Amino acid sequence: MNLPVFLPPLAGGLLIGAASVLLLIGLGRIAGISGIAFGLMDRPNWNVANLWRVGFVLGMVAAGWVWTQWTGLPMQPERAGNVPLLIVAGLLVGFGTSLGSGCTSGHGVCGLGRLSLRSLAAVATFMLAAGLTVFVVRHALP
Repeated sequence: MNLPVFLPPLAGGLLIGAASVLLLIGLGRIAGISGIAFGLMDRPNWNVANLWRVGFVLGMVAAGWVWTQWTGLPMQPERAGNVPLLIVAGLLVGFGTSLGSGCTSGHGVCGLGRLSLRSLAAVATFMLAAGLTVFVVRHALP
């Protein structure tokens, strides 16, 4: 299937926005993926009221499967070959989301949509750090 180049990102953005609005309206929860994932791993406080988290994560996985079935295109993004670097990066992201009281989805999608100044500061920090990282990796390191 040959789709216009703008269609998949547009559809993805609309689905992310719709999911975050439905979660906020339906359950009064923010669609911050790190908070949802951390809540699933919090065994001492886990109960049936947390089943929405399972549904949300399953929905994210199912969306990828539905996309591949609908388009016939595989979802195989390029991966970096340096597994230890990926592990360290993942741990740093987890630490950053804990330190920043949320992730890019919680602050960037939901927080900015609610006109939160705290989220605006967080997103500005994320973007500055990302830009600095790209500059260092592409220009300062060998």
